[in-house]
Amino acid sequence: AGIGKCVAMDLARRNARTILACRSRERGQAAVEEIRAATGNPAVVLRLLDTSSLASVRAFASAVLREEPRLDVLVNNAGVTGLPFAITSEGLEETFATNYLGPFLLTNLLLG
Repeated sequence: AGIGKCVAMDLARRNARTILACRSRERGQAAVEEIRAATGNPAVVLRLLDTSSLASVRAFASAVLREEPRLDVLVNNAGVTGLPFAITSEGLEETFATNYLGPFLLTNLLLG
């Protein structure tokens, strides 16, 4: 939803292969179908990613590096605010992990 969906829509309109990295399979698949229908671009795909989980980030990056011939653009758009204080299963503060650590790790893993 929001800015991320708008960016994905614009990339798909430019006929780019577009990977939506989403936490929710249901919401992500709905966005994929909407973007495909609006742009006519069948190369819009969903991959699950939870940036609050470094294990999820590592798995996502590994799959992208294994499955994609190249990566031209990375848009780090995930973010949360106003969550109650919580610690992830990896011992990290959830908001900090989601907004900073996960995207930082993802970027560095995908740099090659």
